[in-house]
Amino acid sequence: MNKQRICIVGDGLSGLMTALALNKLEGLEVHLISKKNKYSKDKRTTAISASNYEFFHAIMDKLDKKLFWPSKKIHLFYETKDQNMNFLNFNEDSKNLMYVFENDKIKKILIKEIKKKKIKTIKKNINELKDLDGYDMKILCSGRSSKIYQNVVDKRSLNKDYKEIAITGYVKHNLKDMNTAQYFLKNGPLAILPFSKNNFSFVWSVDKNFPKKDINLVVKSKISEVLKTKKIQISNQQFYPLMLNLKRTYYKNDILILGEGLHTVHPVAGQGFNLVLRDINKLQKIFKYYTELGMSLKSTPALEEFTNNRKSENIITGIGIDITHNFFKQNKLLDPFKETILKNISKNNTLKKISKYISNQGLSI
Repeated sequence: MNKQRICIVGDGLSGLMTALALNKLEGLEVHLISKKNKYSKDKRTTAISASNYEFFHAIMDKLDKKLFWPSKKIHLFYETKDQNMNFLNFNEDSKNLMYVFENDKIKKILIKEIKKKKIKTIKKNINELKDLDGYDMKILCSGRSSKIYQNVVDKRSLNKDYKEIAITGYVKHNLKDMNTAQYFLKNGPLAILPFSKNNFSFVWSVDKNFPKKDINLVVKSKISEVLKTKKIQISNQQFYPLMLNLKRTYYKNDILILGEGLHTVHPVAGQGFNLVLRDINKLQKIFKYYTELGMSLKSTPALEEFTNNRKSENIITGIGIDITHNFFKQNKLLDPFKETILKNISKNNTLKKISKYISNQGLSI
C-alpha cells in the first residue's frame, strides 16, 4: 500500500509538534510547509502540564530536561486594599505540576528533530486551498489570523475582543525560592513563570488603553512591588492583543484546522498551548487507529471523530477561562464579596483536587 501524503501548513510550535507526532505513524508521508520569509524569534515562554510534558517525551527520541523548568508549587493571589491575599496554593512533594520552556529554544530543538527524521520541509506561501492539491489530508497550523481559514469554517465561531493587551517579558532576579504564581491585580492578571534559577517570564494582561508612556518603568515598578524587591532586570518586552476565538467548525472534507486557529483563549489560566497539545495527541491516536486497519484516512470519519472528541473540551475550557477572567475583573458591587468567596475556596480540598486534575489532564476522561 502506498503511503498516504499528509501536509502540515505552518512551522510554529503547533505545526512542528503535529509533524513529529504524525510522522511516528506507519503508512504516512508527512510534509511540513512553511512560509518563505525569514525565521523570526519568539521571545516568550510557555507553560505545559505534566501530562503534556510526557507527550513531548513520547514524540521526541531524546528530550533535554534542562530546557523544561519544573514547578512543584503554584500560588494564587488576589489584590485587596491592603495586600495580595494568597487564597489558593497547589503543592506537590514527589511530582511536578507543570513545566515552563522558552519558545525559541524548543522551536530550534523541534526543527532539529524534523531534519533528523528527514521530514520533507517545503518553503511555500499558501494563499489558496488549491495550493495543497495532491495531498490526502491537509492540516492547517497557520496561526489565529490566517485568511485561508475562511474557506474552511463557517461564521459561527465564538468571538470576543477583550480590549486588552498582554505585556510579556523576561525578568532576571536574585530571589530565593521563586515559584510559579498568578496575581489577580486591579489592573489585570499577572502571571509569574520561572524558567531557570534566576529568571522568570511574566504575562500581564491590561486594558488596551493602559498608559504607554514610560511603560517599561511602570511594569518594572509593579513587578518590584509584587515581589517586594527592586533588584530586577527586564528584557524582551513585547505586546499583543487579547481575544477569545473558539471555532465551531473544525474541518471541511480533508482539511483540518489545528493550533491557535482553532481556539484562542485568554492567557490567565495558561491553557492555550495545553489545549493544542491535547488536540495533537488525540489526532495521532485516531489516525493511528485507522492507518493500522489499512484504511485510507480520506474514506474514514477520522476528522469527524476528532471534532466530536475535542470540541466540547475546547469550548468549555475557553468559556470557563473567560468566566474566571470576568470574575476577577474590578467590579465595585462584587469586589466586597470576592474576598469572602476566595477565603472559603482555600479551605475546599475537593475543589483543589478537581482544579489540579483538570489543569493536568483537561476535561477528557
